[in-house]
Amino acid sequence: MIKKRIRHIQRYRDIVYAFTKYGFGYVMKELGLLDLLAVPKRIFVEGNETIHTRTTGERIRMFLEELGPTFVKIGQIASTRPDIFPPEVIHELVKLQDRVSLFTFEDVKRIIEEELAEPLENSFAEFCEVPLAAASIGQVHTAILQTGERVAVKIQRPNIRNVIETDLEILQDLVRLAENRIDWVERYQIRDVVDEFAKSLLEELDFNNEGRNSEKIAKQFKNDSTIVIPKIYWDYTTSKILTMEFIEGTKLTEIETLEQDGYDCKVLGERVVNAIFQQILIAGFFHGDPHPGNILALPGNVIAFMDFGIVGRLTTEMKSHVASFVIALMRQNTDEVVRAISRMGLVPDNVNRKQLRSDVEQLREKYSSVPFSEMSLGEAVTDLFSVAYRHRIQIPTDLTILGKTLLTIEGFVKKLDPELSIIKVAEPFGRQLLMERMHPKYVADKVWSQFNEYEEILEELPETVKDFTSVMKKGKMRIEITTPELEIFLKKINKISNRLSFSIVLLSLSIILVGLIIGTTIAGHPSILLTKFPAVEIGFGIATVVVLWLLYSIIKTGRF
Repeated sequence: MIKKRIRHIQRYRDIVYAFTKYGFGYVMKELGLLDLLAVPKRIFVEGNETIHTRTTGERIRMFLEELGPTFVKIGQIASTRPDIFPPEVIHELVKLQDRVSLFTFEDVKRIIEEELAEPLENSFAEFCEVPLAAASIGQVHTAILQTGERVAVKIQRPNIRNVIETDLEILQDLVRLAENRIDWVERYQIRDVVDEFAKSLLEELDFNNEGRNSEKIAKQFKNDSTIVIPKIYWDYTTSKILTMEFIEGTKLTEIETLEQDGYDCKVLGERVVNAIFQQILIAGFFHGDPHPGNILALPGNVIAFMDFGIVGRLTTEMKSHVASFVIALMRQNTDEVVRAISRMGLVPDNVNRKQLRSDVEQLREKYSSVPFSEMSLGEAVTDLFSVAYRHRIQIPTDLTILGKTLLTIEGFVKKLDPELSIIKVAEPFGRQLLMERMHPKYVADKVWSQFNEYEEILEELPETVKDFTSVMKKGKMRIEITTPELEIFLKKINKISNRLSFSIVLLSLSIILVGLIIGTTIAGHPSILLTKFPAVEIGFGIATVVVLWLLYSIIKTGRF
């Protein structure tokens, strides 16, 4: 750790200086870095003079912008996590802009030739030296391949990987140091948050990932002529270069231009929303940053999606949780909403469940007076994240990306068609998702999964009982259960015992019936007669009634 600090001493100074300049010097002081790096004390005074009128969110945004690409990208990723950061900070993080200078055509040419291992002229018939756009990680140029196709070429900024890896190394070092000195750093699991952001950022540095993401989305719409995804040219793509089909269209925020050019804004809005819900609720793989600059309108009211550096993924289980949350809001059932929240995230052991239920009750009341057709799905998800933030419930990253995606889409689609109801468009997709949940294959897979789980528990039971008995004999048994936890524990035990009871009775019935059937087969009679009564048929009927009665009684208790 000391060697790292020596090797990156100047960058450490820059980061510590920025912390102090924007009013966070107390953190660096707690870590002992002000004296170690000999940061002038006057910076405390200068910083306070320049930022004392700014909000915390504004100071964080300015701090990130000053430190450059790594911290700007981290801030942009953090803007998708309203379950971790308060609303006022999120409000400022979404304003983060890449303030970068263009890099020279000489650098562009050198990188392309190094990556493709041949002269630029061999790959491209024409190459525009003036960039079309620039960002913190790379810049985009237009070109024409030797085969005649017009393409957009995204080139990674020189040495940006080293810069980002150095910054991430320093940031992770600071977090490890802070865990030993500042209580709330460990309590709020800041190291996990930073590690997660670092992973996302490093994945974005590999342009191969973006290319693969683009092709996965394209497969979803291969039979839909109203949606276009740029083609990837893999022969001209590496981890530092992404070559894709060049698409020219009109931004969806340019309403006047769209109307002048004869576009139907209502059709455009509906197609965008349908495409997003197809990605989210059907495919479970969706565009994670669908801002207006990444979605264009093409002639014929065709929609083009671009830039798949950030994507979200929803497993079948997670899609089910999202559906459960929306359905619970529709039914205005507080308990179901609480359960949906619990299943979506990692609920801390010390969460105040009474207060959580109260907050969810307020959330339910907020939407109880709003017609379902007028409900804002993005706002509902944001409200959910606000509740999660208050109770320190960590929502999986992909769900927070989902929330941001819905908010972004709702924001500009409302301008295209103010009468369009996002929730109405989502309704058929939700029905399809519910049908999937009731499909025999889905039910069978879930039952089989639970069976395997119980089988594993039963296999381990003798060893567990043995260990438990050993601990009790040694007098080292310690039980600490509060009343709410005891109630939950007993409910779970009750459910497990009911399911095991049902399984055992069902197994016993099966064994008895198989024995009777084998007996009749050996005897050569279609049935076994006891005093002129058909024993197999009667036994089967009684057993069936018993099983149905047992199943009914268990389900009636709501603890199956």
